[in-house]
Amino acid sequence: MQSVIKGKAFVYGANIDTDQIYPGRYLDLTDPDVVGKHAMEGADPDFVKEVQPGDIIVAAANFGCGSSREHAVVTLKAAGIGAIIADSFARIFYRNAINLGIPLLVCPGISNLVKRGDQLRIDVLSGDVINETTGETSTAEPLSDYIMTILASGGIKPMIKQQYGSK
Repeated sequence: MQSVIKGKAFVYGANIDTDQIYPGRYLDLTDPDVVGKHAMEGADPDFVKEVQPGDIIVAAANFGCGSSREHAVVTLKAAGIGAIIADSFARIFYRNAINLGIPLLVCPGISNLVKRGDQLRIDVLSGDVINETTGETSTAEPLSDYIMTILASGGIKPMIKQQYGSK
């Protein structure tokens, strides 16, 4: 995992739920390349046409609320999202994303400092967030050493395999 993530911002409001991130009608799809083509479809039909690997989702409060299924995180990972930074996250979505290797940072007020298309630079280790378009800065809540280990391993399953070997 890179400690510095740079990308274009895709900004969303409060209470973006998992059905907006990945609509339930696609739950039978399993190929990540196909799944990724439906990322954010319920909230932003143009997202997959514009997103590039490493881009960053910025959201207001409670991003990822709704059902607890991992599909919402899988679709964002397949779309190439580099990180998600929000005022707050739904707890289960937060843990699913960390477990699948997507950096999530809680940064109260960030949704007021970024507009769609702004270029962001996030230092995951320090929590420093720089809007390179406007010069605005903020600091996200630090991630624990354990979460950093999960992210550096690419997710919880790869971390466990590294620590205990695959059996």
